[in-house]
Amino acid sequence: MKTQRLPSPSAAPSSRAQRVRGGASASQPSGLPRDSLAFSLLLAARVLAAVRAGRSLTQALAPLASEPPSARAEAQDAAYATLRRYGCGEFLLRRLLARPLPHPEAEALLLAALYRLQSRPETAYVVVDQAVTAAAELAEGAFKGLVNAVLRNYLRQREDLERAMLDDEEARHQHPAWWLKRLRREYPACWQRIVAFANRPPPMTLRVNRRRSCVAEYAARLHAAGLTARPIGPAGLLLADAVAVEALPGFADGLVSIQDAGAQRAAELLAPQAGQRVLDACAAPGGKTCHLLELADIELLALDVQESRVRRIRDNLHRLRLPATVVLADCRRSPDWWDGRAFDLILADVPCSSSGVVRRHPDIKYLRRQSDIRHFVHLQREILDGLWPLLKAGGKMLYATCSLFEEENAAQIDAFLFRQAAARRLTEERLLPREEHDGFYYALLEKAA
Repeated sequence: MKTQRLPSPSAAPSSRAQRVRGGASASQPSGLPRDSLAFSLLLAARVLAAVRAGRSLTQALAPLASEPPSARAEAQDAAYATLRRYGCGEFLLRRLLARPLPHPEAEALLLAALYRLQSRPETAYVVVDQAVTAAAELAEGAFKGLVNAVLRNYLRQREDLERAMLDDEEARHQHPAWWLKRLRREYPACWQRIVAFANRPPPMTLRVNRRRSCVAEYAARLHAAGLTARPIGPAGLLLADAVAVEALPGFADGLVSIQDAGAQRAAELLAPQAGQRVLDACAAPGGKTCHLLELADIELLALDVQESRVRRIRDNLHRLRLPATVVLADCRRSPDWWDGRAFDLILADVPCSSSGVVRRHPDIKYLRRQSDIRHFVHLQREILDGLWPLLKAGGKMLYATCSLFEEENAAQIDAFLFRQAAARRLTEERLLPREEHDGFYYALLEKAA
């Protein structure tokens, strides 16, 4: 199949060219009704441009906090879905444009609009019209005509373009090529299933605060509120449909938290007992910290290296009314924060590639590089070796990642056990992404008495 390519904008005087090349922050939404699709597409374009420029999705979404809830929700949905469909929109633009656009937000607007056209073809006329209206707010309208032409050209060639996309590995599987290569090598029998689940929206799972309620009791409260959920694990409830936290009965009062069922396995495996001294070494945002405290009356120290992340731990503890000591510190530098008393239990939920939670954080597909894995492996080794001397004889350490890559998981633990003669592996769990949970790795280690 041979498709028509649209020309890029013709050369223009230098002052106009400077406006056209404006970056992601060069224009602000103005003059658009806040309840219009055009406004939501424009917000989504700003988010997508920021992520493609290297910002995390959390950072890119932060400026939307002051926008009307409906516009913010629609823009967030478009941004998440567009990022989750890694490679699809880029493939289409390569076919429909002679060269990349010189304006990041205009190109991101096209990506968001193409997602809408692919996912909701019955609204094609409205999407094109509103995307062109949004384009009028960028670079003084320099890309209005081009946006209109690209989207209409896509609609004319849609079937041919969609067929051609099947021959493009990244667009077909919606993952970077290097990532797919690793999955094929490490999971030859199921890599396609892993990819398929990673491309879906994530489940919404709750963790009932068993100090304040129980699974059956809270399930009844959900039912009374018109929400459907089924039990999963000792404290979990898997919602049939995702909802805003405001719709969850007692959320603000600490009756329940949002936590993936796979992530809930960490506290269950570590199984704290009353009176134990516990370290959560990389604790933010505090979900596992709070889960440990819900299970037993323990003395818990939670660390994190960033002030903003420490605030999130404290916010979660406050909402759930749970006591813990929270310190801003690098867990590898124990002289800065350790009082010399050994720990009965240590949770080392280490920084990693996050390849197992990509459907929840789709910006990772754009931000992560294969070279990052080596950096994470080195950091994980430093954390393991730095924390091990702080564990009591007979104590247990849980090594945890949300990675699928063996280099960060079993291979890392094998190397650690080779270095540490007093360590032995009690249990090991690999959770691959599936309908009920994301992907995680756990290794429970014991120190010889």
